[in-house]
Amino acid sequence: MKIAVFSDNFYPELSGISDSLVEQASELSRLGHQIDFFVPCYGEKDFAVSHLPYKEIEIGKNVSIHRLFALPFPAPTKQGRMILPTFLRWIALQKKHPDIIHTHLFFGAGFEGLLASFFLHKPLIGTSHTPLTEFLKYSPIKAKFLNNFALRFVSWYYNRCDFVTAPSQSILDEMKQYGFYKPSRVISNPIDLNHFFPAKEDEQANLKKEFGLDSFVVLYTGRLAQEKKIDDIIRAIAILKEKIPGLCLAITGHGDVEDSLRTLAQELNIVEKVKFFGTVSNTDHAHIYQASDIFAIMSTAETQSLSMMKAMATGIPPIGANARGLAEYIHDNSNGYLIDPGDYQALAEKILFLYEHPEERKRLGEGGIATVKQFSRTKIAKEWETLYTNVIDTFNQIKK
Repeated sequence: MKIAVFSDNFYPELSGISDSLVEQASELSRLGHQIDFFVPCYGEKDFAVSHLPYKEIEIGKNVSIHRLFALPFPAPTKQGRMILPTFLRWIALQKKHPDIIHTHLFFGAGFEGLLASFFLHKPLIGTSHTPLTEFLKYSPIKAKFLNNFALRFVSWYYNRCDFVTAPSQSILDEMKQYGFYKPSRVISNPIDLNHFFPAKEDEQANLKKEFGLDSFVVLYTGRLAQEKKIDDIIRAIAILKEKIPGLCLAITGHGDVEDSLRTLAQELNIVEKVKFFGTVSNTDHAHIYQASDIFAIMSTAETQSLSMMKAMATGIPPIGANARGLAEYIHDNSNGYLIDPGDYQALAEKILFLYEHPEERKRLGEGGIATVKQFSRTKIAKEWETLYTNVIDTFNQIKK
């Protein structure tokens, strides 16, 4: 099968979208499919931000990457890009003879994919990764009537697709409020279970020493952005500083609220309890998970949270806000805990309970491991393979 993928978000950008595209393509390539990516050009500084060498990523022998001119776009990582549409790239794609076109995001690259589908008469799948109302927070347009227009435009775009997917039902439900009606379903982002897995007890202790962590580690990893509500986690740590010996909060990632988070830790007199690691290598990323005891995420804007799913794969229980995609993947008291958004007092109580009851940490951790097994790279690639085949068959039947 020949699959053309269009996205305004790709390697080396620090993003769950980028990670999931690479994982998905790697596995589909292994299954014998050919993937052509049409994605933005990034500068040397963007690779440096991600601590990556300035060279193209190698995903698989059947994967080709076509870099397109792109403009800077507002994003917390400062790496955001939007492909400048020429409305002519379908001509080059014609030589590839794709069986299906798949777009991720609905602007620059999304337009190119939509036009390619129209002119080449090929089926189009669209994946929506972002809650629309959250996406608009990064738009330079603030007028309410223009935002309403934008919300309806996004639904208009996905109504031009033959099939639409999202990593959580909450995204699809929100789109339906603005006129979306096309066939759709939830498909999880893939998790690399060969990279994220539990450490043995002695290995965990060694990793804590290696990273300069204390004996009980609460972890947050991801973008440092306002909607992630990381300040709630810091406030919970402040409540617990005298109650849990050896408590610390490990934070990895970068973003535009890092300075304010450091200031908050200083104001709460817990600077020594909060460790900022910045952006780390893939190996260190996995090892910091293994060194941790609890994962905390108070974001109200998650479509799924790959960071949280990686925590489950590592066997550490998540405590998350009962909002959007988190509520679909965290099953309260089964593989983690859900608490009310913004309730950092409840977060502190759950952390303390799990500190005092290691058997509960183990039980919830095992529940998380069982949950993410169904989202392995192999299983998710098979889901895509089946969906692509079905959409192609349906499209061809309608053409007849």
